[in-house]
Amino acid sequence: MDYRNLGKSGLKVPVLSFGAGTFGGQGPLFSAWGNTDAQEARRLVDICLEAGVTLFDTADVYSNGASEEIVGTAIKGRRDKVLISTKTSLPMGDGPGEAGSSRHRLIRAVDASLERLGTDHIDLLQLHAFDAGTPIEEVLYTLDLLVRSGKVRYVGASNFSGWHLMKALALADRHGWPRHVAHQVYYSLVGRDYEGELMPLGLDQGVGALVWSPLGWGRLTGKIRRDQPLPASSRLHQTAQWGPPVTDERLYRVVDALDVVAAETGKTVPQVAIAWLLSRPTVSSVIIGARNEAQLRDNLGAIGWALTGEQIQRLDAASDVVPAYPYYAYRVQDGFRRLNPPPV
Repeated sequence: MDYRNLGKSGLKVPVLSFGAGTFGGQGPLFSAWGNTDAQEARRLVDICLEAGVTLFDTADVYSNGASEEIVGTAIKGRRDKVLISTKTSLPMGDGPGEAGSSRHRLIRAVDASLERLGTDHIDLLQLHAFDAGTPIEEVLYTLDLLVRSGKVRYVGASNFSGWHLMKALALADRHGWPRHVAHQVYYSLVGRDYEGELMPLGLDQGVGALVWSPLGWGRLTGKIRRDQPLPASSRLHQTAQWGPPVTDERLYRVVDALDVVAAETGKTVPQVAIAWLLSRPTVSSVIIGARNEAQLRDNLGAIGWALTGEQIQRLDAASDVVPAYPYYAYRVQDGFRRLNPPPV
């Protein structure tokens, strides 16, 4: 296992981390993607630790807190060997104080997460969504209190826009509050929007990307091809509405390229898709999820080797899309290109 600094911080994280969104199986579909129980979870954690995967990512909203409880049970007796990342801000109930990032909510949410996780500190606390109803100063001051109390070690964000993140960083710098060192983002070969604004921001500001859904919301598992449409039993029929849309033609073009590279390398389609992400700027860790041991071991096969530059270029070309305004101007107009070279 290779380890990278999480953004510009001194925290070392494995290039692959484990996402516990499949633990629990309670609540609505968006909050419960699997039904892994404590016994199965402990086995998956065992495999992760054997492979050097030491960062485990969860959220209070996953299975209404059950995911955090199962993570806590699965790591019991080996807390010093793991890093725990959790998230809060999304609604945990219908009450006015059960959502958002107010001081009232954050302090209560962190205390509740600590109890469910069975630990005295959270290594990385991320705001799961931007809260437009709470002043950013209040949010950042509260995060500072939580860090100073010892309950939280590092702070980050998830699913922020560029201006959300940059404003938070600027205010943190002005007041000496903890900066967001991580941004948990959707990024895959069929979802490259991250590259337009957030990747350059991450490079400039030292914010590391923690990538969620690296297989494009389950589209890059190798089970979908031009001559092999989505099986009737696939969960994508239920969950596609929650993820960014992808046209069939673009998906097939990407999978065609992945198939070729997989054959060249002797790897699986998911392994190639994850390896491509690990070659990208700002990526500190790719969060892999698994409902069973076979899926986990296959995803772990994405490390220990590397794509060639030529293979990366082919995957880049197959997954390319015209960027949104104003970024397309930087690509097609020479003056813009010279002033704004792409991230390297």
